[in-house]
Order: sequence, then structure tokens, then C-alpha cells
Amino acid sequence: MLGLLIIFVITSTSFPVVTAKKVPQNLTEHSWIYSQGTTDEMRIYQSEAGFNGQKLVIGTRGTGTVSRTINTEVYGGFEDGYNEIWSNEWGVYQNRPSRYAAPITNSELKNALCAKNYEVGSVYSESYSNLVELIKDTSVSQTDNNSVYSIHSEVEGTAKVGARVQKGSSAVPIYVMSGAYSGYLNMRMSLESGNASLLTLPCP
Repeated sequence: MLGLLIIFVITSTSFPVVTAKKVPQNLTEHSWIYSQGTTDEMRIYQSEAGFNGQKLVIGTRGTGTVSRTINTEVYGGFEDGYNEIWSNEWGVYQNRPSRYAAPITNSELKNALCAKNYEVGSVYSESYSNLVELIKDTSVSQTDNNSVYSIHSEVEGTAKVGARVQKGSSAVPIYVMSGAYSGYLNMRMSLESGNASLLTLPCP
């Protein structure tokens, strides 16, 4: 079953709580997928740690056909208290059997990429396995001030994608994303973070 999965968990513990510092961070994401098969993805956005600031969780899980677009901007950690999340999700979800519903035949062919930028505090990874076909165009641009990840992949097989933006171990992660897809997937995604990252990337 496909649907929107939103989970908030509140726990109580006696362990000391480490307070994340306010570190200015921002993120721009443009994401589009067309998937026929199994989809399991989640995104977590937050502008500040703990019970402060803005929080947003977006998730999709199930088997069927998905055509979905996400456009998001996140600002957080500014000393003047300014924080904001703007997000738009558009999608068509069809919960019906597809020719990719059956498990993919195992294959020895795999492909993977992992990029990290410690100055900006961003990481992006992708891996593909059980491949029948893969057409891939991944661009990575990293400097001490910005990270830009531009992804366009068309795959029949299994795809796993993950990303995180966190400017230092003492800051709150403003973006965490993980996705696993089995079947046919056409994915386009642009992630940009850093000192001058907002509104400079075109929509895919």
C-alpha cells in the first residue's frame, strides 16, 4: 500500500541531553521520481534541534506506480532566531500491480558513488545492484563554501540513495534522506547547500 508516512517519536530518557549549537545552514532540494515497483523513502527536515524550530517529515512506502515531485528550502541556525521551511510535494500514487512487482533476478553487476564535503557538512551516496539496465548521470561540485549534487538515473533493478546536510558535529542535521527502490525508476534530484546555495538551481 502506498501512502504518506509521517512519524514523530517522543521519548523520555535519563541520559544527559547534548544541545546542538546554532550554526547557520541552508538547503535547496528539487526532486522528481517516476517509479514502477517497490518504493521506500523518507526525508527529514528541521531548522533547529529538539523541540525548537520547524520540523517536516515526508515518506512514501509500498508497491505500485509513483510520479512525485518535491521542492524544498530550509533555513536554520541563525543567531537572530530566523528559521524557515518551505516545501511543496506533488504526486500521483497508483496502488496497482505492475510488471515489476515480482522480485528482480539477482545480478552480479553493481554501481556506487559516495561524495562528502566536510567544510560544508554534506554527504551524498548512491548504489545500484541487481541491474538489468542503468543509465546514470551524476554531477558533483564541491568547494569550501558550497556543495551541489545533481542526479539523473534511469534504472531497472535496485537503487539506494542517501543524503545528509549537517554543518559540523555540534549542529543539528537540517536534512536527512534515504530511499530504496526496486523495479523501474527514473529519478532526478538536485541538492545544494552552503553559504550561497538558495535559489540558484533550476527545477529538474
